Amino acid sequence: MRILQELVILIKNLYLSRRYGARRLLSELPDIGWKLGSIDSLLKSIRKTDTVVWQPGIDRLRSSRSSGRPCAQSGGQAKKAPISS
Repeated sequence: MRILQELVILIKNLYLSRRYGARRLLSELPDIGWKLGSIDSLLKSIRKTDTVVWQPGIDRLRSSRSSGRPCAQSGGQAKKAPISS
């Protein structure tokens, strides 16, 4: 885990200081064994948060977070439309 953390910090440093992209990082560090998409998602996370520390819910939209209740806005109960005759 320590090696992975140091590698992520190295990638962040190369991205921010020397403006390396995902393809350049793969060519400079071929022995890391990562795919292009993995590095892209790491760089996207760095762009959004400017950190490499994992935070819960950081990549999800606000609308996709749940508060633990089945229906947070209506208090868990579905409202029925009035019956008109």
